[in-house]
Amino acid sequence: MPRFNIYRFLLILLIPVAGYAQFTAPAWTTKVGAKSFPAGKKVVVVNDFGAVSDTAVVSTKAIQAAIDKCAAAGGGVVKFLPGTYVSGSLFIKSNVHLKIDKGVTLLGSQKFSDYPDMYSRIAGIETTWPAALINFLNVKNAALTGEGVVNARGKFCWDMYWAMRKAYDKKGLRWIVDYDAKRVRTVVVQSSSDISIKGLTFKNAGFWTIQLLYSSYLTVDGVVIRNNEDGSGPSTDGIDVDSSSWALIQHCDIDCNDDNFCLKAGRDWDGLRVNKPTEYVVIRKSVARRGAGLVTLGSETSGGIRHIYCTDLTAKHTDNGLRIKSATTRGGIVEDVYFVNSVLDSVRNAYQFNLNWYPAYSYSELPAGYNIDSVPQHWKAMLQKVTPAEKGIPQTKDFYIHNVKITHAQKAFEVNGLTNSRIRNFNFNNSSITAATLGDMIFAEDWNFTKFRLVIEKKEEEKKKPAGGIEEQERLKG
Repeated sequence: MPRFNIYRFLLILLIPVAGYAQFTAPAWTTKVGAKSFPAGKKVVVVNDFGAVSDTAVVSTKAIQAAIDKCAAAGGGVVKFLPGTYVSGSLFIKSNVHLKIDKGVTLLGSQKFSDYPDMYSRIAGIETTWPAALINFLNVKNAALTGEGVVNARGKFCWDMYWAMRKAYDKKGLRWIVDYDAKRVRTVVVQSSSDISIKGLTFKNAGFWTIQLLYSSYLTVDGVVIRNNEDGSGPSTDGIDVDSSSWALIQHCDIDCNDDNFCLKAGRDWDGLRVNKPTEYVVIRKSVARRGAGLVTLGSETSGGIRHIYCTDLTAKHTDNGLRIKSATTRGGIVEDVYFVNSVLDSVRNAYQFNLNWYPAYSYSELPAGYNIDSVPQHWKAMLQKVTPAEKGIPQTKDFYIHNVKITHAQKAFEVNGLTNSRIRNFNFNNSSITAATLGDMIFAEDWNFTKFRLVIEKKEEEKKKPAGGIEEQERLKG
């Protein structure tokens, strides 16, 4: 089995890393983000429609009435008087700016009945799912901003998931439980354009925090995400760009319990059917704290992920730095990715690229005793085979990593390509890693290192041990 040429690599380590050098961004990076912002000045106050500051009274209908009135008048600003409000699903309309100011907290209802079903895409599969707490559906020129707090209070979703997971795992149904446990997202932008989300603090998402789906010309600026305050919620991604384009994500600070900034484009047969890429995305000047990956590409790669520019990022105690996840049924190509001018500290894996990621979750198989004709439609979509099988092989190539400094990593590289899909043309320049272990590199080719430095650090307790191999057990995350 081909592995990385360690002898060649050790020679490269002797080359000193130069000082800071700016990387020239591709020309397209100046064209991302919302092109317009709601210009209406008319202010509509939700309290005038019956919304009340109360931690028990659900004000969904009153808040929605204010949004609808504002939209019918041609647009403007919808605001709250200072206080705490409980709501289920809200739907922002074109030309409406929903503003949650400092001193205002919006609490998500903890009743599933307050989140009506809608058709959407979840983890790469189109299906019926509860609407998010805040939704932009088929709208243009709309915004959600402010210095207030949106606390989704998602623990009711986490508890449901873990109870279902326990039962499903015993039945051999790990692959479908995430799709049957219909957890509530905090913000969804779907089939929309020229949308801005700015300044808010989001807490305790029931599922993904911000999903940008089938949309274009999007700005997410200055948001803070804190999803671990009420415990450790499963799949509480920070920001997911999902088959969307021309997106600008900047000045964000994310602490979550799954991927921090994630790029997705559909899963397996259903994702290949939809065939919509994520492309032309800039992520810059942002921070990842706890979470599964500073920048993650996948695992939903079917429609392709390309033209991604990540710069001036910081990670601290994040599981992975730059990460690729895919599977042999997923297909798609991940290419033309820039990861530059960034600093990572105390991450688990500096670089983790795996084209056969998490098989128990990634591959669908109906256990004995089930009849394919009687299972739900989304089960059938998951079980639909990709034909020909070669269409399911993902491809990865053309990555440019420049001026990235990584310190105190547990592992430098965890790279697993496929015999029929090498991880190709990865270029490291003016960068460095200090890590406890080197790691592995399997089925990778055309990796180029210039002015690159790697130092393998031994912890003090390891220095005292006799020579010999150290077994490392990796925590598997879903």
